[in-house]
Amino acid sequence: MQIGELATRSGLRASRIRFYEAQGLISVTRRANGYRAYSAEALVALNIITSAQDAGFTLGEIRRLMPGDLSGWREGELVGALRKRVDDIRAIERRLAQTRLQIEALIADIGDRPDGMTCEANTDRVLKQFKSVRPIEALDE
Repeated sequence: MQIGELATRSGLRASRIRFYEAQGLISVTRRANGYRAYSAEALVALNIITSAQDAGFTLGEIRRLMPGDLSGWREGELVGALRKRVDDIRAIERRLAQTRLQIEALIADIGDRPDGMTCEANTDRVLKQFKSVRPIEALDE
């Protein structure tokens, strides 16, 4: 298929497809007239590439893990990389949960302004409490 059809079927712009080609992630043959000719496997490869990028894999990681011939997956290496990505996502989720709790506590602190306290005094009170909270990064240790 030509690049226009591949772009339509993959939902990617032709320039993105040419970029992936230049990066060595998909292969192409040239016809006698110089036009690119992509196999059906190129569409599968593009779907894998975009899904992997959505999962947070870099192009370098994708290049290392994705064989030129899609039937030649190195299963152990792929599974290991996927497990590591899941671990990374779990770590991000923990940090986000901690951040959410800190923000919720800050909202509650701001809202718990004692009767008669000015906004300025409440700001000072909240900032003093906020400064005593350990940074998020310290919670991971």
